[in-house]
Parts: sequence; structure tokens; C-alpha cells
Amino acid sequence: MTEQTKPTGELTLRTLAMPGDANAAGDIFGGWVMAQMDLSCGIRAAERARGRVVTAAVKEMAFALPVKIGDTLCIYTDVVKVGRTSMTLKVEAWAQRYLSHLMEKVTDAIFVMVALDEHGKPKPVPPEE
Repeated sequence: MTEQTKPTGELTLRTLAMPGDANAAGDIFGGWVMAQMDLSCGIRAAERARGRVVTAAVKEMAFALPVKIGDTLCIYTDVVKVGRTSMTLKVEAWAQRYLSHLMEKVTDAIFVMVALDEHGKPKPVPPEE
């Protein structure tokens, strides 16, 4: 992961890292961070698809820094490609350190989301309005 000083994409989710999401050392579980990223992609992709979406794939993720109890996790999303039924989103997770304005990039990934119809079958993503 390259050094980056500012998030890219749209702020989609902010949430507080709590003790129940941490290991004994006070580091937040990577799976919890990934779940927040998945939630963010679901929000952003559903808005773009104007309907139901599911996660089809998550590309490589590597954690550069830990998230600690008390940090505010900020998830930024950017729809980088729209196919017939799928969307590719670049997602960045940033930690706003507890009681500070310091923002540090924790991880990023590419998520692929698929638009679904009312029967759970892939449906075309509508054109942008």
C-alpha cells in the first residue's frame, strides 16, 4: 500500500471501534474492519443500482496499521466501474485516532457487487441519473 495523505472516494460510513470488537491487546479485529467495508459497499452499490445488491468478490486486502479501541473508522467508497450487472468499488478504511484529528489509512480493497432482482437473479445496473 502506497503512502497516502488524504482519503479518496465518498465518505460512506463512520463508526466507533468499541472494546467488544477488539482482541486482548486492544487491536480491532480485521474481520470487523472488513465487515464495515462490506456494509459501505452495500450502501453505495445499492444507491447506484437503485435496488438490492450482494457482494460477489473482494480483491486482495492487506492491513497497514491497526485500528484501536476508541478510533473512529471512516470508510470511503468510489464506484470505479459499472458492468452490465456488476459494479467495482475501490474502498478505503481510515482510522481517525481517538481524541485527535489524525487520520491514518488502515487498508483498502476492491469489492465487486452484483445487482439483483426481486427473485435474487442478477439484473442490469440502470444508467446513472
